[in-house]
Amino acid sequence: MSFQLEVLPHRDWADSIADLWAERLSDSPGLTMCLATGSTPKPVYRAIAGHADLSGTKVFLLDEFGLEPGDPARCDVMLGDMLLSRLEVPPALEKLNPQAANLDAECDRYSQAIARDGLSLVILGLGTNGHLGLNEPGSGYDSTTRVVALADETMAGLSSYGTTSTTSWGMTIGLAEILSSDEAWLLVSGEHKAQILRQTLIGPVDPSVPASFLRMHSNVIVWVDEAASSQLV
Repeated sequence: MSFQLEVLPHRDWADSIADLWAERLSDSPGLTMCLATGSTPKPVYRAIAGHADLSGTKVFLLDEFGLEPGDPARCDVMLGDMLLSRLEVPPALEKLNPQAANLDAECDRYSQAIARDGLSLVILGLGTNGHLGLNEPGSGYDSTTRVVALADETMAGLSSYGTTSTTSWGMTIGLAEILSSDEAWLLVSGEHKAQILRQTLIGPVDPSVPASFLRMHSNVIVWVDEAASSQLV
């Protein structure tokens, strides 16, 4: 159980991540990736859009809320705004459909697609309650793509994405699929993430902090700005 910890000044954080990402893309133009949304990766996506070609890549969207199409809090809408619309030629995109007639079948379809293509690189944010994607506290390391009930903190945070709607459920790639990736990056910024980052990297590895299971992965980089790292010393 190990990880590479990169602590950077906030001014350099997004550009440093984007620089290494651009190197990965140069080495592997057909990279298959899983991308998170939310506020944390936004500056990284803006940086990568300025100096890398993603046209030959494939992206699996990490998760999706049970909201109507086009809602500003939808993960596909956020990824479009933050990254895809900024690219001259966007990557091929796979995403979960919360409007599917059979949600369990939709999760099975997605899980099978991930197993078929594999995930070269997973880029993740860290929830304030320790979630990865919508793998909320209580999620096991062997969880797969599924419909999930949202934690109260997650539901309360939807309004920060500009929506007036709410939902109590979503769909997410499971921890087992994240752990099966070739490489995972955890992006963490801001002092408000310092405590949960400490629990993730130093506390017990258990379902109460799903992100702690990343310590079971053999190839993880944790990208942290100085504010988020304040409780690691």
